[in-house]
Amino acid sequence: MKPQNPHTTVTEVDYEKAVNSFYEPLYGFAYSLSGNENDACELTQETFARLLSKSAQVREESKLKSWLFTTLYRVFLGWKSRERRLPHFEISSVEHELPPVAAELVDMMERDTVRDALQKIDERYRVPLMLYYLEEHSYEEIAELLEIPIGTVMSRLSRAKALMRQCLAARSIAEQRAIVPLNLDSNSTNLSYE
Repeated sequence: MKPQNPHTTVTEVDYEKAVNSFYEPLYGFAYSLSGNENDACELTQETFARLLSKSAQVREESKLKSWLFTTLYRVFLGWKSRERRLPHFEISSVEHELPPVAAELVDMMERDTVRDALQKIDERYRVPLMLYYLEEHSYEEIAELLEIPIGTVMSRLSRAKALMRQCLAARSIAEQRAIVPLNLDSNSTNLSYE
């Protein structure tokens, strides 16, 4: 004699039958609880998803309807409990409560990112870039310091900026951020220019 399973498992046919039989009354119950269509749909779908994943909890087929309504109500209560613990606020309504250091932290992270990118470009482009932007030297002063013509300084600065954009864009893509890279004439991924 085979031992009887006290729990019912839901087959695809049983599931389809349950959806056809109970979707509308469950949706109506969910709507009466939530007060809006989107949440009612979500509650109903979550209830049927739990029927698939937890069908072993249904002890008898005749108790499926009450199991579904009970499950929907428990899901709703769980949402309400979570809502009380983690209330949703529009950012504009709580903006004054956000920490003021956020901008400084962003600046520090950006500074580190730029510093890392700067170290990756060839020295002949990095040095004029650092002298111009970090040390605030003029083109003439850089030309004198490096003993190169002003035209070469301008050319190297232009190329250095393009290489920085390329490096920062590549890093950004790797970090899943949306920065539009500068279209360069060169298809090379090498960060030096011969």
